[in-house]
Amino acid sequence: MSQKNQGRVLLCVTGMDPDDWMPLLSERRDVVQEPDGCDDPSITYAVVWHQKPGILSALPNLKAIFSIGAGVDHVLADDTLPAQVPIVRVVNNNLTKHMCDYVVWRVLDHHRRGQTYRAQQESRIWKRHPQPTSDEISIGIMGFGALGAAVADKLLAIGFQVHGWSRSKRSHAGVTCHHGDGGLDAFLAASDILVVLLPLTPQTIGILDYELLARLKQDGPLGGPVLINAGRGGLQKETDILRALDEKVLLQASLDVFEAEPLPPVSPLWTHGQVFVTPHAAAESDPAYLVPPMLDQMDTCDRGEALKNLVDRKAGY
Repeated sequence: MSQKNQGRVLLCVTGMDPDDWMPLLSERRDVVQEPDGCDDPSITYAVVWHQKPGILSALPNLKAIFSIGAGVDHVLADDTLPAQVPIVRVVNNNLTKHMCDYVVWRVLDHHRRGQTYRAQQESRIWKRHPQPTSDEISIGIMGFGALGAAVADKLLAIGFQVHGWSRSKRSHAGVTCHHGDGGLDAFLAASDILVVLLPLTPQTIGILDYELLARLKQDGPLGGPVLINAGRGGLQKETDILRALDEKVLLQASLDVFEAEPLPPVSPLWTHGQVFVTPHAAAESDPAYLVPPMLDQMDTCDRGEALKNLVDRKAGY
């Protein structure tokens, strides 16, 4: 039996062009963008990004749901999801490399006072500033899973000190690991630059508030702590970030994600002198890299073998 006769794939995406995904998926599977009725028995897999609520709820032969993005909060937001159907998250070297590159770029820019020198260039000011070496700077990675560990290795190679924080206990060569609520204070107090890679879950919504930012290392060699959020916009309270910046509790911030996206033109983050804004561009989902492993996993499932990179619905990632 050919793979195209083993059931159809439902491609259900909003906020991105389905035509970027359709040709690659269609090479090995029959793909549709709408089911033939809410209980279409021909649909065996779904590939989704912010899927329409309820579209998956009654599909009787659905074997697995594949998330296009690295996070799965957009999938879990639909409370009609069939409880028995596994959700597969994206784990891909291309996404990891892009995220590592983004974090290293932003860390080095803050470390080498890029924001300050860009402002001086605009005003034609010739003034040097003290420059600590990388081994004097401590980077805290909040959300220390596989992606956080990959980022840590890149930063360690440059010479930075690295601390990691996760919900459960972890260990990683060269990294001082902290975990749970009991380890959060020590982690924050050690961080000159806080890199946030957390998933968005009920426990992490709004975690980047004024109170947390005030617990970051305040007497480090950069003159104040720095925030880099490349995780999820829902993690941060933007009014609190602005307050922390204005009160000098936070020195600078690089933000790739926001509470509302696109970031509204009226947001003061656009024009704040100590904020660097990127448009959720740290690690874009590239179909050329993401579709082949999805198709391979579908083949695996059809053979009755176990799926990889499954989401723990209770944990939210």
